[in-house]
Amino acid sequence: MKNLLAALAAVGVILWLAAPAHAAGRGPAIRHVLVISIDGLHATDLQHYLAAHQHSTLATLAADGVQYTDAHAAVPADSFPGLLGMMTGGTPAVTGVYFDVSYDRDLASSEADCKLGRQGTRVAFDEAADGRDRRTLDPARLPHRPGSCTPVYPHDYLRTNTVFNVVHDAGGHTAWIDKHPVYEILDGPDGHGIDDLYTPEIGGDYEGSTAAPHDHITGSIQRTERYDSLKADALLNQIDGWTHDHAGRAPVPTLFGMNMQAVNVAQKLAGYADARGAPTPGLTDALAHCDTLLGRMRQALQQHGLLDSTLFVVTAKHGNAPIDQRLLRHIEKKALAQTVAAAAPHGLAQLTADQGALVWLHDRAEAARVAAALRAAPASLGIRKVIAGADVARYFGAGGNDPRTPDLVVMPQPGVIYGKPDDRKLAEHGGFDDDDTHVALLLSNPQLPRRGQSLTMPVSTTQLAPTMLAALGLSAQRLQAVRTLHTPTLPELVWDRP
Repeated sequence: MKNLLAALAAVGVILWLAAPAHAAGRGPAIRHVLVISIDGLHATDLQHYLAAHQHSTLATLAADGVQYTDAHAAVPADSFPGLLGMMTGGTPAVTGVYFDVSYDRDLASSEADCKLGRQGTRVAFDEAADGRDRRTLDPARLPHRPGSCTPVYPHDYLRTNTVFNVVHDAGGHTAWIDKHPVYEILDGPDGHGIDDLYTPEIGGDYEGSTAAPHDHITGSIQRTERYDSLKADALLNQIDGWTHDHAGRAPVPTLFGMNMQAVNVAQKLAGYADARGAPTPGLTDALAHCDTLLGRMRQALQQHGLLDSTLFVVTAKHGNAPIDQRLLRHIEKKALAQTVAAAAPHGLAQLTADQGALVWLHDRAEAARVAAALRAAPASLGIRKVIAGADVARYFGAGGNDPRTPDLVVMPQPGVIYGKPDDRKLAEHGGFDDDDTHVALLLSNPQLPRRGQSLTMPVSTTQLAPTMLAALGLSAQRLQAVRTLHTPTLPELVWDRP
């Protein structure tokens, strides 16, 4: 009987996915959710653009949507925690992912180290994990699991399921497009969340091979815009009922989307015109290009009769800091490492630093001594605050013995970026302040009951995960992180089903 009920429930979900899009007198019947992360897009960026471009696609989406003007991304405000927050409803304490490059005390760095019983390794889930073809991952570059000594892929590393897992298990078709092969992490722990994944490497050229640093896509706003167009073309194939590469027919995804990088790159290369966030011409151009791509997506949905049944989500995994260029100050990451080493010789296990810093030590007992050394040099190291030891676990809400929790968190003074001595970037992410975390959040559908409104209550982008499932008529309780953290849906939205 239990198996029969399960089978009937599955059939019911599939029938719902194919049901008519509308019912008289009801709210929007959402059949598709399209998520666009315009990485770097602050809430102020969106407001500036809407004010100056009242006939843009973003203005049209805003007129048909609800804006949350006090939305914040998960911290640290990096791509992995930010995106996983949106797609799981969880923070790093629950997902187990604190940054794209982090540390795990229980894993081994290689199969050889694993067989020797050596544990504790840097976990690099960025382009460093790419295979030679830049399209797949190299198992030898991944951490290894004790016991079996098998490689740990990003999706294995993630501790919670994703919205893609929930939608896929309910019979929906899922797709995602992003910037590195490691974004297969969204497949979730079972490895089967995404039906159509496309991850062209942004760290190389368009064919996926290694490019010289000065030729990297992100070395130019225009090259990054072309890269975003490449990915948008793949998404348009999906709207047209094909796989991303147009190799075969496929259902229009129930849940799909992509990230755009041009704004992120423009913030780093062109910056802002003033402290209030007025865009420079380079940033304006990047925003306009993103708007054009959104317009193509909206037009394609309209042509296929899908606009009324699609929920558009426009947000960002993270912002970038500083907005006020007068605050910009580059400090060598090496200076942080040297301070740690002076306090705890041979004690540094991993230092991850951008617009903030996470520190892992070989011996956690040394955290207080290292923290004292860092706090003793606030001016030279640009430090505003150091969190250490058990306070780090409390800050993130993590378990006290989690092998992945950092031992120290360094929060810099406004405008400080930790990096290389010759770094000329005007902004960076990975921190904890508003410029890093205060992102745009716009949900749009022509039938939303509160369309055209801006809501000022504080919200988190982690609330997107349960909200997207609610829009699709699926229980948010199917998400492990939502159950653990009791993550609510976004306020003031009502999803009626026919």
